[in-house]
Amino acid sequence: MKPVRTIQALCGALLLGATTHSFAATVNSVRVWSGPDSTRVVFELTAPVEHRVSTLADPARVVIDLPDTKAAGPLSLPEPKGVVAAVRAGSRSGGDLRVVLELTKAAKAKSFLLAPNDQYGNRLVVDLVQGGDDSPVVHRAAPETVSASAPAPAVAPSASGHGRDVIVAIDAGHGGDDPGASGRNGTHEKDVVLAIARRVAEELDAQPGMHAVLVRSGDYFVPLRKRIAIAHAAQADFFMSIHADSYRDSSATGATVYVLNEKGATDEAALRLARRENESDLIGGVSLADTDQTLARVLLDLSQNAALSASTAAGQRLIKKMSAVTPMRRTQVQQAPFLVLKSPDIPSVLVETAYISNPREEASLRSPQYQTSLARALREGIVDYFTANPPQGSYFAHTVEPPQRTVHHVARGETLSEIAERYRVSAASLRRSNSLKSDSVHVGQVLTIPPG
Repeated sequence: MKPVRTIQALCGALLLGATTHSFAATVNSVRVWSGPDSTRVVFELTAPVEHRVSTLADPARVVIDLPDTKAAGPLSLPEPKGVVAAVRAGSRSGGDLRVVLELTKAAKAKSFLLAPNDQYGNRLVVDLVQGGDDSPVVHRAAPETVSASAPAPAVAPSASGHGRDVIVAIDAGHGGDDPGASGRNGTHEKDVVLAIARRVAEELDAQPGMHAVLVRSGDYFVPLRKRIAIAHAAQADFFMSIHADSYRDSSATGATVYVLNEKGATDEAALRLARRENESDLIGGVSLADTDQTLARVLLDLSQNAALSASTAAGQRLIKKMSAVTPMRRTQVQQAPFLVLKSPDIPSVLVETAYISNPREEASLRSPQYQTSLARALREGIVDYFTANPPQGSYFAHTVEPPQRTVHHVARGETLSEIAERYRVSAASLRRSNSLKSDSVHVGQVLTIPPG
């Protein structure tokens, strides 16, 4: 009996050792997000781990080996997403965990670890790029489908035949693994801004001489740099990024329109907001050191005063139209160093539609009626801007009559301030329009009156 007891004791010790093994990390769950040209797989971890990723063909698979790691439970998907048909996992000898992604087609795999932040813990991200191509896919918003997925020509001809369409790139902020801000009732910023972006696209596509491009057409993450690249690939004439602000004080209210200012911000709230939005790449999981040279050229500093001036002019027209629909936090265009606005040759604005942290405004953001009214106001602001500033060769340049030039002959006793008041313009704009270095004018002098 003694040998039997010895064997039983040994087996018990081995079993106890197996059950008390302390793993370096645990995989708690897996999430998959599907975009038009890539699929993102995110593993939630209790701690960072070493990992090895390899691809196999016939059939297409991606194998992820995680040493000294276990799964908290079954790792599987309720349904296929993107190129991932299924996920399966199993423990191997030595305490390793092997995860296999079964694919519907071959894809290039890129992986990286992400440290914890305010929203998530440790993560392992595996990006699967279809066909190994990471070039931007342009989505034109057709009125009947809003988010048609097939790439279209960079410049769409106008249905009228009089000049090309003005192309407007509409960027719904956040998406996929990056929900953005959240309201008290569980509303995610990424969802409401996508709904508004789609409605803006519908409005623009119904407008003669205009065509919309959706930067993202579904619930997936697009890096900030790639959002700019998509607008450039579409040869956009205008770029508008749509967001919903959040603040610790739930009574904060109102919409705001921003343009780029790399040196600073209009106020502390603008700087706080820019920092939060620029961190979206870190939330969504992007390696900032691995920027393609083509995109790097897109990220040239906004040095042309004309582009900033155009952005501000367009933003002011948006504010005028939006104020009829929703309260404005600021009635003038604000400035902040938003990365997504860093396009050197496309007028770009960022619209904070409301405070999602305010329960009343959160309810408005969820309302189809509010979304439609806001989208209509944004469309009217954009149309007003291009009516006054038609791009060369566009529908607006062919159909909008140029404004009549107003001049004034200075009479005896008149002053510059009196002339400005008469035509309802500022003295400063009157000086700029006539290259005056002072307020002095003389009898018979011909002054060009700027638009009011």
